[in-house]
Amino acid sequence: MARIPGMKTQRNAELGLLAFAMVLVAAYGATVEAGRIGEITPTFWVPAALLSVLFLGLHFVVRYTAPYADPVLIPAVALINGLGVGFLRRLDIGDALSEKQPIPGIFSGIGGRQLAWTLIALILAAVLLLVVRDHKVVSRYAYTLGLTGIVLVMIPAVLPRSLSEVNGAKLWIRIGSFSIQPGEFAKIALVSFFAYYLVRKREVLSLASRRVLGIDFPRGRDLGPVVTVWLLSLLVLVFEKDLGTALLYFGLFIVTLYVATERSSWLIIGLLLFFGGVYVAYLLGASVGGPFANFYDRAQVWLNPFDSENYERVGGSYQLVQGLLSLGTGGLFGSGPGGGSPRFVPEVQNDFIFAGMGEEIGLFGLSALLVLYLLIVERGLRSALAVRDSFGKLVAGGLSFTLGLQIFVILGGITGLIPLTGQTTPFLSSGGSSLMANWLLIAMLLRISNAARGPAASGGGTDRAGGGGKKAPAQLHGAMTEVIKP
Repeated sequence: MARIPGMKTQRNAELGLLAFAMVLVAAYGATVEAGRIGEITPTFWVPAALLSVLFLGLHFVVRYTAPYADPVLIPAVALINGLGVGFLRRLDIGDALSEKQPIPGIFSGIGGRQLAWTLIALILAAVLLLVVRDHKVVSRYAYTLGLTGIVLVMIPAVLPRSLSEVNGAKLWIRIGSFSIQPGEFAKIALVSFFAYYLVRKREVLSLASRRVLGIDFPRGRDLGPVVTVWLLSLLVLVFEKDLGTALLYFGLFIVTLYVATERSSWLIIGLLLFFGGVYVAYLLGASVGGPFANFYDRAQVWLNPFDSENYERVGGSYQLVQGLLSLGTGGLFGSGPGGGSPRFVPEVQNDFIFAGMGEEIGLFGLSALLVLYLLIVERGLRSALAVRDSFGKLVAGGLSFTLGLQIFVILGGITGLIPLTGQTTPFLSSGGSSLMANWLLIAMLLRISNAARGPAASGGGTDRAGGGGKKAPAQLHGAMTEVIKP
């Protein structure tokens, strides 16, 4: 894409931030080795150097395909991704020392596998940027993406437990040593479908029937889409046994609907429907059991984690309590990278990686990580506000909210704020599905931010066909409701 003379792309700023992030990743790796084995090996810098090469490759793809993209997104995500690889390698080193085995090489163990997954995830992100030059093109395939998203979400529910269940949640497809979490990829497909649907229907969904306590409520006949998504989310809750996934998809639709219509009544209706459904599922789990029993058991573990019966039984609160103890042991400053005992927490490489890292970097370190996540979400929302077309606004807003809600769900589960879920921590947890899906999400945000920050020819035209010369709508409700024709 040709650059416009006089317009700043800020790619050099992105390069400088990326170099700074990789220096921090290398320093973290050196501190881990010093804290864990008492010396810094000559190869401490290798993971950071390899990651630098990978992220530099993505930087050059962005430089030539989306030159006006937000310069903060890649460095912020790269820092989190790099720290995740560093912590997973720290687990490999700890396991080798406790078993009196040689320290694994750079490409061995879960740290090495995460490095390989990072390479694949960045290749997918680069391919998306190379293929999708205008985010509005995605709207052509909205119904296909919507159907694909629903199928991806529902596949684990219909598979036998032996092929789909891990730690009580049916979220996987497992065939031999191969496993994938299809719901991670469904997020992007469903956001695109919801955005396309709401761009066309938001005028209808904005109509009010009556005003209660100063809030305009929609007409009864317009509740169909919300009730449909609500029922689907309850099916996910009951048959896939995961509150977090159900909350993620339903929250995604409600917030996208709110952004499209600017009606706060949709948020109230959504909260009442979701928590009402969850409470009914809890009561049915206590009285009927069957498919509702798993949710009831999880709620009991959440309500009484220190109860001896819940603590000692298989699938009980042992993991949650160990995570809370790990966070409490870390205190404000933590025991230092490599100085803790994260292996006391089951699944510390997956769901509970935040608890394991919290023991070593403390509350201040976790706060810094949260600031990085908030920065990514804020930059995504800023792109949503700035992009000129309604489809781009809803996609960027939906993707940013999805990322923020997923972080809330996993942190809420670890800290006991909400029942424990099977969600992963984006860019930190071990595993390829989450890493690939979230890097694709970032690539989409980069594409939309390029349209938001660049000239109209970069894909930032208005909703109107051939709208490069049209004035951009000042607010979302000022845009026309029509089929997008890129």
